[in-house]
Amino acid sequence: MPTAPVTTPSPTPPIFTSDNTAGVSPEIVRAVAAAAGGQDLPYGADRHTASARARFAEIFERDVDILPVSTGSAANALSLAALTPPWGSVLCHRDSHVNTDECGAPEFFTGGAKLVPLPGDDARIDPEALRAAATRKAGDVHSVQPSALSLSQATETGALYTPGQVRALARTAKDAGLRVHMDGARFANAVAALGCTPAELTWRAGVDVLSFGATKNGGMTADAVVVFDRSLTRELSFRAKRAGQLTAKTRFHSAQLDAYLTDGLWLRNAAHANAMAERLGTGLKALPGAELVHTAEANILFCRLPRPVVDQLLAEGFAFYHDRWEPGVCRFVTSFSTTERDVDTFLAAVRRLTA
Repeated sequence: MPTAPVTTPSPTPPIFTSDNTAGVSPEIVRAVAAAAGGQDLPYGADRHTASARARFAEIFERDVDILPVSTGSAANALSLAALTPPWGSVLCHRDSHVNTDECGAPEFFTGGAKLVPLPGDDARIDPEALRAAATRKAGDVHSVQPSALSLSQATETGALYTPGQVRALARTAKDAGLRVHMDGARFANAVAALGCTPAELTWRAGVDVLSFGATKNGGMTADAVVVFDRSLTRELSFRAKRAGQLTAKTRFHSAQLDAYLTDGLWLRNAAHANAMAERLGTGLKALPGAELVHTAEANILFCRLPRPVVDQLLAEGFAFYHDRWEPGVCRFVTSFSTTERDVDTFLAAVRRLTA
């Protein structure tokens, strides 16, 4: 297990609503400060963007193009817009972020393409459901045309697609003429947990475009679109400009991404977040009245707790989402800055309330 990153203690009671509540890795803060000195070319022609692109090429073991963006929503919506015509459809899991938490951004940026939600356990797309949807009404001018497959890695329940699962789903999609997008808001957590290479989990398995998340895992204000099918780069570049995502001082986004990928920081942060979720899950399983709903494969876990316990935890200042999925079901997300003390403080409170 990689050494846990050094972080300042978080205030107690700890926050488990999301990993985007965490701060920023010191290495990234220093990189942004360094980029603030002197002058450099604008709009991605700077040395920091060139360095970041080289690091992406190194970790993915091939030449790639990158578009630094300010949000994961922008990365997802722009990617899907480049893959899907207005009369097309995006096949995704019914619980995927693009379907439930983007406020219609994919539909807006594609010019009206339809999201087609598919079933599957643990927010992973069921292969048979995909096989049926990938060719449904293909060629019928009265229907939207299946155009893209979008996979979330990790999924909204914290489950993971293995490289083999990605490959099988991508093959089904491509056999039907669809392109493949991966929402990698927590891509680092997946790579750290699975122990595979980034290439094995993406382009070697058939992924054309990746929304690469950094903000949830130690970044400040930057995510990226990683383009494996470089025939899409020109269109994506124009779409990014039109969407207000081509920043004049792109170097400040790129400096974050460059530092994030340097010396394995992204994987150390993710491994630590995953380890804290595992610690939390192990502790909850040992407590009476607590029932894990999903196995934590990355840094997200769901647990069913008695209503009085939930109410008291919230009253004591612990922060987590609850009742958004089922009554009594709570979601806990750990981050690179979550400490063992955070986890143990929460477990002690649950133990006290369920004793």
